[in-house]
Amino acid sequence: MDIETAREYCLSKKAADEGLPFGDDFLVFKVMGKMFAALPLDDPRLIFLKCEPEHAIALRERYAAVEPAWHFNKKHWNQVWFDRDADDRLIRSLIDHSYDEVLKKFTRKMRNEYDALD
Repeated sequence: MDIETAREYCLSKKAADEGLPFGDDFLVFKVMGKMFAALPLDDPRLIFLKCEPEHAIALRERYAAVEPAWHFNKKHWNQVWFDRDADDRLIRSLIDHSYDEVLKKFTRKMRNEYDALD
């Protein structure tokens, strides 16, 4: 999956938008102000995603392409590398998982606002 396709997929998620980048070399995607993905422009094979440690372990065992979780603001994030021929379905499913992990952490008020966007 190229960077533009990944960008379009991230933006296709409900209430998703591009947030302020970490400098000029990242695209950052948020849902209602909460980051769910970051795509470094200098390495199209890398993506940062929200992922609980148990899911990261399963991904590492299956794909050997996920680095151990690192903590960013007390939240679990993972660096995921893909080879050039990575299955687009895998990348989409990882973005979906990250997006869903962020939604799970919404407060009741945020959930109500999110649900009202239909």
